[in-house]
Amino acid sequence: MALKLYGHPFSSYTQKVLIALYENNIPHEFCCIGNDKPEHSTEWMRRWPLRKFPMLVDGEHHIVESSIIIEYLQLNYICPIHLLPADSSEALEVRFLDRFFDLYVMTPVQEAVSGALTGDLVKRQEALKLAVEKLERAYTWLEEHLVGKIWAAGSMFSLADCAAAPSLFYADWVLEIPEKFPLLRGYRARLLAHPSFARAVEEARPFRHYFPLGAPDRD
Repeated sequence: MALKLYGHPFSSYTQKVLIALYENNIPHEFCCIGNDKPEHSTEWMRRWPLRKFPMLVDGEHHIVESSIIIEYLQLNYICPIHLLPADSSEALEVRFLDRFFDLYVMTPVQEAVSGALTGDLVKRQEALKLAVEKLERAYTWLEEHLVGKIWAAGSMFSLADCAAAPSLFYADWVLEIPEKFPLLRGYRARLLAHPSFARAVEEARPFRHYFPLGAPDRD
């Protein structure tokens, strides 16, 4: 039975898993959650009542949380490209960076988006101000961290980059990465050019109008 991934192309965490699937050419069926496919939503909510996506279905097993899904794929499917290193110390560094991008880059973006979606101008401005402050701190740390590195954890593309790609993609829309962070700007550009993420970006392009803070045309 083919793997099924439930999610939405514009979702950062769905994109994170799609990158891993595309990176290793793992066959799967994408079940887009939306009004035009109510059967997908019904099955998704039946299996995961907390209603968070993405969700991977492998036969009768369902796996949730993007980082766990990517680890599950590496444990259970042929993955020529290991997104988690075999060395435990190196894997720990990758897991830390994965959490960094999810918690300290993507979470502020989501806070800014949530504030904008309220429709309240004051809440929008307050949420955006707080997000910008958090992103500035994250950008500063990342600029120093990226010295001498091609990818987040070094020379090999990993789980950390799967998390970084959508996080930095959307973060730049909330707070454009300043020129004073050339390494971070270059890293984001490399992620955008990487085939697995470039594919996810193109698949999500029709949904950019959903982004309430404005979706730039530069990417």
